[in-house]
Amino acid sequence: MTSRRDVIKWLTVAPWVAAAPPGLFANQARSSVSLAPSIFHKIPSTGERLPAIGMGSFQTFNVGDEPAAKQRLLEVLNTFFTMGGKLIDSSPMYGQSEAVIGELIGQLTPEPSLFAASKVWTNGRQEGISAIAETQRRMQVKKMDLMQVHNLRDWQVHLDTLDEYKSQGKIRYTGITTSRLGQYDDFERVMQSRKLDFVQLNYNIKVTEAEKRLLPLAQDKGIAVLVNRPFEKGRLFKAVKNKPLPDWAKEFDCHSWGQYFLKFIISHPAVTCAIPATSKVEHMKDNMLAMSGRLPDSSMRKKMLHYMESV
Repeated sequence: MTSRRDVIKWLTVAPWVAAAPPGLFANQARSSVSLAPSIFHKIPSTGERLPAIGMGSFQTFNVGDEPAAKQRLLEVLNTFFTMGGKLIDSSPMYGQSEAVIGELIGQLTPEPSLFAASKVWTNGRQEGISAIAETQRRMQVKKMDLMQVHNLRDWQVHLDTLDEYKSQGKIRYTGITTSRLGQYDDFERVMQSRKLDFVQLNYNIKVTEAEKRLLPLAQDKGIAVLVNRPFEKGRLFKAVKNKPLPDWAKEFDCHSWGQYFLKFIISHPAVTCAIPATSKVEHMKDNMLAMSGRLPDSSMRKKMLHYMESV
């Protein structure tokens, strides 16, 4: 049986981790060279490459002014960037998350290569404009890489603003998000009617509804896909508690259940980047290792699904 705890032991003998200087992942001073071999996917609208594992921030970064929590998150961020991460996704809905991300990234040296993604979560054009400016200030970036309309809230108004901002060079990419199956019909209509660089949606090995229409549509229209809720709010780990990781998982360089779930997601041809959230360094290391080695092919993905049905 392989657990997340077991894979941390494996990390100590993984060649590229073993070669790292002592304390690297716990120190805010980072190597200027990413240690992890990475799987990259292209953003269809531009061809820009993104690491296939990013980071979400829902709940995990809403820590206010708690020094111990911030120190722990600083180590999480350091690990993320050192192991090849780039895209971090947030939202004004996530409390203090944007501000904490901006503050802590400012403490990392050298300055990391951040792909800053957040969302508009309000009603009204002027309110949206003010919210975008506040997000940029809180995340401490000169320009947001990606701004998304959160859960389609007032999407017609905000997409007009985001399109305008993109044409003016104020942001780089536009998108929409959902984490609700009940929004899929509306989500599909927006994908059909508007020009988008990104969509963000919920998809994992147990919740595969996006495979029916949204993921194929994203492929057809050349839209990048970010995947939220890759672990279904932790329910996937509860489902496999005390269950053995199948031996054949080694065939696609998978050494933990976390990697199993993430490799399933990022092996879908429509998916650009999965964005798991964590406040634990060990889990971040495990997540980032999902970008290493081989990915499952279509037949292996079916085998993975079938195995999950049996546990």
